Amino acid sequence: MYDLGIINGRVYTENGYINTNVFIKDGRIFALSGDKLDCTEYVDADGAKVLPGLIDPHVHFSLTVGENTSTDNFETGSINGLLGGITTYIDFLDPIKRREDFKEAFEKRSELAKNSASDYAFHSCLANPSDGAKEMIREGLKYGITSIKLFTTYSNTDRRTPDNYIRDLLKCSKMHNVRIVIHSENDDLVDYSKNILIKNHEKSRDTLCETTEVLKLAQTARVTGGNLYIVHVSAGTTADLISREYRKELENGNIIMESCPHYFIFNSSCYNKRSGFLYTMTPPLRPEEDRKLLCENLDYISTIGTDHCPFSEEMKKHKYTSETPMGIGGIKYSFLNMYTLFGDKVIKKFTSNPARAYNMYPKKGTILPGSDADIVIFDDKARGVIKDSESLYNGREIKGKFLKVFLGGKLAVDNGQYVGSEGKYIRR
Repeated sequence: MYDLGIINGRVYTENGYINTNVFIKDGRIFALSGDKLDCTEYVDADGAKVLPGLIDPHVHFSLTVGENTSTDNFETGSINGLLGGITTYIDFLDPIKRREDFKEAFEKRSELAKNSASDYAFHSCLANPSDGAKEMIREGLKYGITSIKLFTTYSNTDRRTPDNYIRDLLKCSKMHNVRIVIHSENDDLVDYSKNILIKNHEKSRDTLCETTEVLKLAQTARVTGGNLYIVHVSAGTTADLISREYRKELENGNIIMESCPHYFIFNSSCYNKRSGFLYTMTPPLRPEEDRKLLCENLDYISTIGTDHCPFSEEMKKHKYTSETPMGIGGIKYSFLNMYTLFGDKVIKKFTSNPARAYNMYPKKGTILPGSDADIVIFDDKARGVIKDSESLYNGREIKGKFLKVFLGGKLAVDNGQYVGSEGKYIRR
């Protein structure tokens, strides 16, 4: 006797859809079968698509920048994620320099995350560290953390990690099966002036700034054989160059490029609007030709993260970028926006690809016996318009609708309404 059977659906696999039923017991998928096996409860998908629970590998809940804290905490942010089909996300520990600071950073974020409505993991985060690369990797593994975030920029706040340390991390990453996650901008090309107008945000850290740094990191990954992950690739120029020059590394997973929905949808002309401050994030939106080129290189973008970090209009409404907290929201609409643009080809970028990149597969990211019963029933034929005055995506036409979202085999979202859930920390 199974707890739940999801019947009459088109179940997504990486090799295509199959018409079968999914049977769940004790929070896990136990069987896929064309037969109607005995269950306590059945849910009829009625021909809709049955997808693995989606994964957002890049969010910032309860992030404090200067005097401002992002408007989504772990509870509200994870609920918004569930409404967008996201059943698992990865947030970040606060940046540290020494191994001995790891415990405090982990406990601090864990306390904030205790009310998470969905499952979650953490990336550790370094800021110009003083302890060695191997020691930092080993410390993270004690807490089930197999990814390390760092910055090649922000020298003005002592967060930049030097090239020789990055090389050491990449050398060690293969041995310990961890992923080195890098915010990649050429710090020497960043304009740190205090009086940069919003309209000049893109010019202050332009495409060249990103592309030159990513090329350097890609070559370092090639030489070291390390596991490199480039977060929020913003420029089509960057993706195009890496896809041509480092195709082998992309195909074998040594280099992974992540991007965000906003870079596929908006361009830097948004900064000329009176409301341009609402579109500020780092790296910035790019010119239209770069946006188009990014869309053309979607196949080489392995994962989609949101970099979800919303701030209120009051917090962001400033004249200069130095006064403006960087970040926008998007977790609730990320899959819908990308599915509307590209259809089924984005599904693996929200499921198996991030699960594999971050050591969660096949526990997450797939519908297979033994996997967590995180499942989305998705009506791909539905059409609608986003109605959310607080979102930059307000008014956008979308394809698809989330009918039901299950977390660990329990219903969390029903026909667009959150009905309750409880998340857990995922050791990787």
